[in-house]
Amino acid sequence: MAIALLSLGSNVEPETHLRAAIAALRARFEDVVVSGVYRFPAVGYTGPDFLNAAVTLRTDLAPAALNDWLHALEDAHGRDRSGPRYSDRTLDIDIVLFDDAVLDGAGNLRIPRDELRHAFVLKPAAEIAPDWRHPLDGTPLAQRWATHPDRDTVFERVGGFDPAPGV
Repeated sequence: MAIALLSLGSNVEPETHLRAAIAALRARFEDVVVSGVYRFPAVGYTGPDFLNAAVTLRTDLAPAALNDWLHALEDAHGRDRSGPRYSDRTLDIDIVLFDDAVLDGAGNLRIPRDELRHAFVLKPAAEIAPDWRHPLDGTPLAQRWATHPDRDTVFERVGGFDPAPGV
């Protein structure tokens, strides 16, 4: 079994879609740990703020199969892939890290995810996996967040989301 770190985001009915996604992840996978949910401005375009979170989970799926499963979950929540890359999202889930893998797969499957450089991915990821080391340079996520340009920015933590049971 592998451990995956996922980034979740939504800016279209975000509370509804994130809650449903977290429930689906908990139903399918083991040892699901969920970060706090934070409000971040849209990146790459002008649009409504996103709610973002990170999840770690244990999976029996290979990265490509997990990516396919996550795409099906996004599609079930009305994800429209026909628009521009930077646009509103009902649900966006990416594999950020997968054990210590480095992968340049088909489609959008890139591990580690380049978006790990953005606060909306790194802050929640470092919250639940501070000691996880980036597979390319060995830097722990907590250290990456501690040196991030946005580390002193206060991002609103959105209430009403249940952290992972047992955490």
